[in-house]
Amino acid sequence: MAKLLLNLRYVPEDEAADVRAFLDEARIDWYQTRPSPFGISQGGIWLRDNDDLPRAKALMADYQAKRQTQARAAQAQAEREGTAETFADIVRADPLRVVLIVVAIVVLIGLMAVPGYMLSR
Repeated sequence: MAKLLLNLRYVPEDEAADVRAFLDEARIDWYQTRPSPFGISQGGIWLRDNDDLPRAKALMADYQAKRQTQARAAQAQAEREGTAETFADIVRADPLRVVLIVVAIVVLIGLMAVPGYMLSR
C-alpha cells in the first residue's frame, strides 16, 4: 500500500524537484499525484512500497535540515544587507490587502466581544 511522503500544499517547485531527485538517487520507487480540480487536494509525493518509508523519512529529515540551514543563512544575509522584506515593504506593495486584513481582524474581535457585552447588560 502506498504511503504519503510529502503533501505538496505550499511546497515550492524547487523543493518538490529536490525531493523527487533524492528519491530517484536512493532508488526509492515513488509517484506523484496532481492537484484536484477543486483545490481540495494539492497532490503529493507517494512511496509505492511501505518498506521504503523509514529510509525515505530519514532522507527527508536530512534534506529538510539542510534546507532550513540554507534558508536561515539566506535570511540572515538579507537582513545584514538590508534587502529582507519588512512590514513596510508589504504595505507599500499591497496596501489594500493590508487594510482589508486589519478590517477583518477588527470585525472578528468585535464579533467575539458581542456575547460578553450582551451578557454584561
